[in-house]
Amino acid sequence: MRHHLFVKTLLLLVTLALISACKTPGPPVTMEPAAVISPIDETNKLEAEITTARQNQLDILSPEIFAQAEKYYLKAKAGVEKGSDPSDIFEYIGDSRSNLQKSEETAKIARTMLGSVIESRTMARAAGAPKIGKDYDGVEEDFLSLTQAIEKNNIKYTKKNAAGVEEAYRKLELRAIKIETIGEVRSILEKAEKDGVTEYAPESFALAKKMLDDTDQFISQNPYAKQEMLKMAQDDLFMARRAISLADHCKSIGKMQPEEIALYIDDTLHMITTQLGAQDMRDQKFSTQVDNILNSTESLKNDLQFLTKKLNEKRAEFDALQSADEMRITALNQQIAVLEGKTKEEQMAKEKLLTEQRATEQKLAAERKFNQLFTAVQNSFDANEAEVYKKGDQLVIRLKGIQFPIGQAVIMPENYLLLSKAQRAIQSFDKPSVVIEGHTDSTGTYELNKHLSQQRAEAVRDYLIANQTLPADKVISLGYGPDRPLASNATPDGRAINRRIDIILSPGSTPGQ
Repeated sequence: MRHHLFVKTLLLLVTLALISACKTPGPPVTMEPAAVISPIDETNKLEAEITTARQNQLDILSPEIFAQAEKYYLKAKAGVEKGSDPSDIFEYIGDSRSNLQKSEETAKIARTMLGSVIESRTMARAAGAPKIGKDYDGVEEDFLSLTQAIEKNNIKYTKKNAAGVEEAYRKLELRAIKIETIGEVRSILEKAEKDGVTEYAPESFALAKKMLDDTDQFISQNPYAKQEMLKMAQDDLFMARRAISLADHCKSIGKMQPEEIALYIDDTLHMITTQLGAQDMRDQKFSTQVDNILNSTESLKNDLQFLTKKLNEKRAEFDALQSADEMRITALNQQIAVLEGKTKEEQMAKEKLLTEQRATEQKLAAERKFNQLFTAVQNSFDANEAEVYKKGDQLVIRLKGIQFPIGQAVIMPENYLLLSKAQRAIQSFDKPSVVIEGHTDSTGTYELNKHLSQQRAEAVRDYLIANQTLPADKVISLGYGPDRPLASNATPDGRAINRRIDIILSPGSTPGQ
């Protein structure tokens, strides 16, 4: 009996000892502080993701799911502006990104199933089909029904109707070329003939009419030569407008005396010569004055090419010197580590600290440079020309002063000065990336405004590339139509504010990265 009591007592003591050991506090656990994520930064990143998704046509290849992604992005943006609870903002951001991922997956399927339909749609839009109006809108609805069916996993419907939509886009393309582009040329020539203008430049009008007839015949005989058709139609339109311009000049000159005509030409040549800084040669023949202008222009062009070449050589030389200096610094640091008898682990820790220090210094330097350039760019524009502001790590140049002819995307000469300022602003940054955004008011059909805003954004992009502002792969253009108004479209002033071009500039060395 005593033996059993002893065993029970021993077991009880062992159990208490184990419980006591389990309750003994261990060494404190050190938790690394979590990095603070800013809802403003995340919302700005999400905006860039939405822009990229739209550029990749997710808004039409997966319209309903993309619309959900954009809805949650706008809620997050509104939350940031109102100072809402960060947890709500992050929830919206998460929902938006989840829908973006889904829409990208759907878009991949759409690109595979509807490759030829998408190509036909692109060609129709390039030919100007959105200007047709109701018929084009109907085909667009049919196309969206195909992608919406894919979203709903109704693949059978998409396969059944894809060929019909593709054929409808092809017909729209031919119709757009014949009716919209060639039809405009025919209308111009008919009106000119009715007004009696053709008698002032008969040869030019005859040439324009022959080109129009040739193009009409070519389109009928070559219904799939899309690029050639569009090029011929554009040439026809140019020639028709040129014939009108020549007729106007002939009409004006016909009212002048011979000396007045000579002085008109003389003054025009002198104005160009003065702008070029060339020698005044009005005491010479007109042909000599023209040669003077051509030679001066060629000289300036050669000077520009020479300076560009020298600048690139200096940049390459600077990059090589900088690389060599960095290699020497690295080698010296390694030698110092050996001489000081540092262990490998200590040296790695030291290098990590130095790297962090350099990164911090580079970040601060980049931010200072960005702010300096921002101030300089802001001061370079008048208030009526552009509004310049920062959006996160990006610079936005809102070209309020740029004007296009109604319904057209032609850059007129009066915009050259403003665009030259924009060029200098862009070139003041080191290899930036640029997004050109076109915006319109809500007057007219939605699809036409969307197409017109894209054309205007592309016109500004082409101008910047042609003037060697940036390489083509550094500039993209997006047309938002009336989707992003800054003011109410109910008033003329509000509509004028909404018609704009925005240049979104991301510096090569982005502050904060």
